[in-house]
Amino acid sequence: MQDNAFKPAPDGLAQAVSLLLEGASLPVASLPDHLPETGIGETDTLRMLAPNIVGAAAALGEETAFAHMDPPTPWVTWATTLWNAALNQNLLHPATSPAAKDIERRVIDWLKPHFSMDGGHMTPGATIANLTALWAARDVAGARRVMASEHAHVSVKKSAHLLGLRYEGIAVDGRGRLDRHALPSELRDTCLVLTAGTTSTGAIDAVTPTTGAAWTHVDAAWGGGLALSDAYTSRLEGLAQADSVAISAHKWLFQPKESALVLFRDTARAETALAFEGGYLATPNIGVLGSHGATAVPLLATLMAWGRQGMAERIDRCMRTAERVHTFLARQTEAVIYAEPESGVIAWRLGDDARTRRVFDALPDGMASTTTLDGLHWIRHVAANPNTDAERVTNAIAEAIRSTTQ
Repeated sequence: MQDNAFKPAPDGLAQAVSLLLEGASLPVASLPDHLPETGIGETDTLRMLAPNIVGAAAALGEETAFAHMDPPTPWVTWATTLWNAALNQNLLHPATSPAAKDIERRVIDWLKPHFSMDGGHMTPGATIANLTALWAARDVAGARRVMASEHAHVSVKKSAHLLGLRYEGIAVDGRGRLDRHALPSELRDTCLVLTAGTTSTGAIDAVTPTTGAAWTHVDAAWGGGLALSDAYTSRLEGLAQADSVAISAHKWLFQPKESALVLFRDTARAETALAFEGGYLATPNIGVLGSHGATAVPLLATLMAWGRQGMAERIDRCMRTAERVHTFLARQTEAVIYAEPESGVIAWRLGDDARTRRVFDALPDGMASTTTLDGLHWIRHVAANPNTDAERVTNAIAEAIRSTTQ
């Protein structure tokens, strides 16, 4: 007897789509506090969950969403993610993922030239991508310490800790970029990590060759998407000099979580450290993950649907929105701006922390986040959403500033 729970249910899937589209208007239901002894069935489960999941979620594609590095996702990724869930392919075993394995290889082949790399693989996020790159640096290039700017992502420090590598934070300059003059002259045992788009301010470290470093890794989790843009790709000039690059596809390539890439200038060399055999494996297992889902499928679908130009146009739209908001803030005599938005991130504040917090509290939800820099409180905007309306943002900021002066 076949279990109907594993068969396609057209009515149930249609209900799921309907609930997705109307979920925000449904009343929130109380979920069980404990594992139910008996189930309520798929249909009732979807109806109960939709308000809690769809209705209660942050609206990342709203015109005022301008706060975080989490973009809205195109609908083609919703469809292909559904396919992935239904098929449950595992790239650990070629026999269980013949098409998915080819799709990941194809995505890597399409993207690697834009980053001047020759190969790599997908990971669940840039944290794992950074860990993988530092692992290769340790075992292939003999790195024994990691150096990165004080504004580098926490995953770099965590990766160094996990790998038993000494970590040293390097001072930044007035724009939040790694200060090359603060680096020691001896780097033969060092993996130097440069950041292309820091989390707090979007600063891009100069991606230029550093004499004597054992390995140079670029954490382009946020700013990597600029490599596809004709207008802004020059901001990543020098990527070809890096040994590895990490890119979060679930940031500026508009993919669902969890989707990222780690790319290498010499993949064969890197994989001498990253590839492991096993008696149950038909091919070597490469990288941190064992089982690995078909996360390349939504990315390939997006790249096919939009093309490079379509992807670039949306990234460029985000950048132009950030530039318009930055120009507005520059005209506000009370506003202090940390630096120009090199990668679509704006950090600004008013004269004191208390006033800055009051302005932040007066802004609409989802329009801003906060960060702490040099012990001071800053308001932060991130241009991750191509739908953001710059005029609505600037009007809201102006109103928030006015309301706190009264």
